[in-house]
Amino acid sequence: MKFDTPAGQNPIDRMRVVGQPLDRIDGPHKVTGTAPYAYEWHDVTERAAYGHVVGAGIAKGRIASIDTSAAERAPGVLAVVTAQNAGKLGKGRMNTAHLLGGPQIQHYHQAIALVVAETFEQARAAAALVRVDYRRERGRFSLSREKDNAIKPQGGETPADSAVGDFDSAFAAAEVTLDATYTTPDQSHAMMEPMASLAAWDGDQVTIWTSNQMIAWGKGDVARTLGIPADKVRLVSPYIGGGFGGKLFVRADAVLAALGAKAAKRPVKVALHRPLIANNTTHRPATEQRIRIGARRDGTITAMGHESWSGDLKGGGPEVAVQQTRLLYAGEHRMTRMRLATLDLPEGNAMRAPGETPGMMALEIAMDEMAEKLGMDPVEFRIRNDTQVDPENPERPFSQRQFVECLRQGAEKFGWSQRQPTGTVRDGRWLVGMGVAAGFRNAPVMKSGARARLDGDGRVTIETDMTDIGTGSYTIIAQTAAETLGLPIESIDVKLGDSDFPASAGSGGQWGANSATAGVYAACMKLREVVATRLELDPATAEFVDGQVRAGGRSVPLAEAAGDGQLVVEDAIEFGDLDKQKQLSTFAAHFVEVGVDALTGETRVRRMLSVAAAGRILNPKQARSQMIGAMTMGVGAALSEELAVDETMGFFVNHDLAGYEVPVHADIPEQEVVFLDEADADSSPMKAKGVGELGLCGVPAAVANAIHNATGVRVREYPITIEKIIDGLPDIA
Repeated sequence: MKFDTPAGQNPIDRMRVVGQPLDRIDGPHKVTGTAPYAYEWHDVTERAAYGHVVGAGIAKGRIASIDTSAAERAPGVLAVVTAQNAGKLGKGRMNTAHLLGGPQIQHYHQAIALVVAETFEQARAAAALVRVDYRRERGRFSLSREKDNAIKPQGGETPADSAVGDFDSAFAAAEVTLDATYTTPDQSHAMMEPMASLAAWDGDQVTIWTSNQMIAWGKGDVARTLGIPADKVRLVSPYIGGGFGGKLFVRADAVLAALGAKAAKRPVKVALHRPLIANNTTHRPATEQRIRIGARRDGTITAMGHESWSGDLKGGGPEVAVQQTRLLYAGEHRMTRMRLATLDLPEGNAMRAPGETPGMMALEIAMDEMAEKLGMDPVEFRIRNDTQVDPENPERPFSQRQFVECLRQGAEKFGWSQRQPTGTVRDGRWLVGMGVAAGFRNAPVMKSGARARLDGDGRVTIETDMTDIGTGSYTIIAQTAAETLGLPIESIDVKLGDSDFPASAGSGGQWGANSATAGVYAACMKLREVVATRLELDPATAEFVDGQVRAGGRSVPLAEAAGDGQLVVEDAIEFGDLDKQKQLSTFAAHFVEVGVDALTGETRVRRMLSVAAAGRILNPKQARSQMIGAMTMGVGAALSEELAVDETMGFFVNHDLAGYEVPVHADIPEQEVVFLDEADADSSPMKAKGVGELGLCGVPAAVANAIHNATGVRVREYPITIEKIIDGLPDIA
């Protein structure tokens, strides 16, 4: 199905099933332990062995020698795989570093060996016997030290620089200006389920049960790495215990499980143990950002400049922290720049809302600082500088943009009018303040396919390689099929996460829900056409309601079209250039109230509200869950999350969930989410967009702005920890 004109009236608009707050259809499996995650496929193979990964003990250099003889003689050991015996390996298009290192080492804890044994304990014990002699080389591990050596990145989908008008002259002439620098740290995905895989060979074909968000990408990269045809690879990933972008790309567990299974001549399981995940896989890279804003005294922005520096391994890309600044606020004269330093730290790559998350951590503090300089209310300052067109290309309007309505509804609901001047509200020993920040995330779309099967009892099975990372894909896909075919959701079966199924958009980039359901809609619309034709009804006028197909005065059960067999159709949604003609984006306003202990500087979040405009909400219950999860992650980014870099040895020191501090239940109060009524006909036949990342973008800045309102302390370096607050607290009376 081609989608190259705005969606008109269609079956989804009935909203009998789509748009309803239905429970997750996969929920019972997850709460009863019957949903198999990557390490839990106990009955698909026989005699699975266990692999334990050995990570490099240096960050940069070479392996001079590696002695595996003691490990090979250890009890239960079946094989030891290294770069010396693995054969020629390639590198996936989505990987910056090689997934099996040696002799060259690109980063600390790069996998250099896999020990395979009968039991996990035997594999782990034997792995400790591998002896490696390294030749360490001098590395670059500090963004601040390498900033001056950063270069303009080449390639990639996001241009490194943009310019409209004459920023330098406009900024110099502005009546009020802000010039400030902000930093964000390296961060870890810290998902609950580790990267894990089970691999089994059948002749020259390998099946990998794994935890991966993008099945089609993963299948291709496994094939490229192993040097085998893609049709010899099958990936299976129906349930994923969190990903946040860390599982967008194939990691070492999948490739090493396949290599281990070939060497041991039996299936092999591999899970990356928690200390290995932070340094072996990917992370959100640190940034340094300079923001300059010039405005007239009435609050109209005349100059907007945003520069960002980040680092990655050679061959990697930048954290695209300026991309929201190109779209979010008006301003005639504009400039953005990104620069990339080469660092020998573990690979930097996508983490939930890459670009906008760290970018808005800086931009939305800067907007508050500018409002303060102007003597304006922060909400009103943002409203004053709203734009309904792309500021860099005014001929291109937003498809939908209810940002101002998000701000106004949020301010009214949160009681923003009761906000008091900085440092004036106390509740016992707590200094209390309110903060606001914009939420913004683009809403791209991707080609997505699905297969629909109708059987003789009227049940429909949907097959697509789309994944469910805890986001509710099973349910919204079932809702889409049920709505399109006029069936109750109980009549729909959904099968996901298998590369034998049609390729979908996958889970990432906030494109998954809209694109994947649109692909399912395309397949179901094709099924409607085949069904109507087989029942000798007019496909153009046939209505599918309550399990019946009605046209021309006749009503026939849908199931009759299948007879004694099955009707099987397949289709995909293919998008035209509507997203080039109009800017597809999502918007929110985040409001936060904090209390800061006047004696210790401890910060507690007291209230949170997010008002979002994100197209048609396919399932309000699941969408709310996505938002509050993202808001919670925003609290962590604001107050605690930071991968601490050992700048001598070149690794992340706090590489486990004891040292890398994420929010817990006690840190999070009741959170409120409001969705504005919106259906975006330019986005897809579903008229939806996405919310999974929108709920995070801007939240850390709202917390930072609330802390400033409570205490008068302005922190520009995340996370906002006690030692960055306490010296600036007002004197205790």
